[in-house]
Amino acid sequence: MPGRGSLFWKLALLLSLSAVITVGLSWTLTRHVGNRVLLLDDEARTVMRGYAAEAWWAWDGGGEAGVAAWLDALAEREPGDAMVVNADDASLSGRPLTEAQRAGLRFQRKLDWRMSFRMTAMPYIGVPFPQAPEAGSLVMQLPPRYFPGGSWPYWKTFLLVVMPALLALLAGALLYWRIMVPLRQLQARVRRFQDDPAARVDADLARRGDEFGELGRRFNRMAERVAGMLDTQRRLLHDLSHEMRTPLSRLTVALEGDLSEAELRRRVARELAAMRTLVGDTLSLAWHDTEQSRAATEVLSPASVWELVAENAAFESDWSQARFPCRVSASARVRGNLNDLAQALENLVRNAVRHSPPDGRVTLDGRREGDVWHLWVADEGPGVPDERLEAIFEPFVRLDRARSADHGFGLGLSIARRAVTRQGGTLWADNEGAGLRVHLRLPAEPDV
Repeated sequence: MPGRGSLFWKLALLLSLSAVITVGLSWTLTRHVGNRVLLLDDEARTVMRGYAAEAWWAWDGGGEAGVAAWLDALAEREPGDAMVVNADDASLSGRPLTEAQRAGLRFQRKLDWRMSFRMTAMPYIGVPFPQAPEAGSLVMQLPPRYFPGGSWPYWKTFLLVVMPALLALLAGALLYWRIMVPLRQLQARVRRFQDDPAARVDADLARRGDEFGELGRRFNRMAERVAGMLDTQRRLLHDLSHEMRTPLSRLTVALEGDLSEAELRRRVARELAAMRTLVGDTLSLAWHDTEQSRAATEVLSPASVWELVAENAAFESDWSQARFPCRVSASARVRGNLNDLAQALENLVRNAVRHSPPDGRVTLDGRREGDVWHLWVADEGPGVPDERLEAIFEPFVRLDRARSADHGFGLGLSIARRAVTRQGGTLWADNEGAGLRVHLRLPAEPDV
């Protein structure tokens, strides 16, 4: 189900309200207009009262004979039945009332009553004598030309078809406005982001509790990552171009010098290996920076991974493998990615070997701390100034003054931190012990 702040509930509420308003307004207006349409107009009332006045003068001046003569004259002017009766509904024309006339008396309507569409014949309208209402009244069928409701079909079409359609159009416009206003804001930010990586969604939109707010927040997070990656790529490109100048300059000097062919070959091979390492490490760092998904993890033994790393490090450094002791229990298990963990440990070991004394050792140690394994790689070198402990994880940062490939390019620790982060772990350094200690935490699995 959508959350409480979802746009679904807002749109559903708006649609429900528009439906209720449409039905209620249509019913109310249909009833009101229907009542008004079915009332006799002023002309019909005036004519009917005039006929009642004529009936009174006929009765007052001629009695039953006068009323009978007037009714005959009325029949020539108006279609339909008519009668003149007293207060007891007795005929004042001397003619007995027919069954139809008696039925008309029972269902007669007043001038201010509404008519009915259900009638199959013209209704009987009772109009008291204007001069003497207590003396009697005229009861006659309404002339067809005065029957109200001629405009009712048009009113009915408007109230039941046109007006609901207009209200639905209005509700649709409100829905469109409700959706398009934040959508246009997002579109504007996306278009601006194409030219300006600093463009972000406004805070008002990002604070919304619906899907647009979530989309705005996701856009801002994406923009932050993209801007960070672009900045990192620019810095990497700048630093790479700077670092490449050194081996290229040495190659130029070697080619212009008087080295023997064998010495020149060795120099070229050495510089090419350095450049290959530099390019490989830079590409690896760039990949870690641009890859946003978490690495696939599995259950790993830190001791087993360290054994493999130590064997390779011993071969590269010409150290004995005994100088890479592991004090982590063989039963320890962590959840990580084998390639990333091995790469991180290899870079940490290479960095430790590079700064270790001739008889130094590089040790893997650690302990379990709740749901994580806290591991650290310790060397016996000079350590790092405390204020530079975080800087060493930045690309191309080297604390020594040497710029040769023998001292590395300052990428190993940067790659190691990113490799550990991709596994859901953390990496940092301190100066506790004889030299530098680089710590890493990874999610723990039950020991075997």
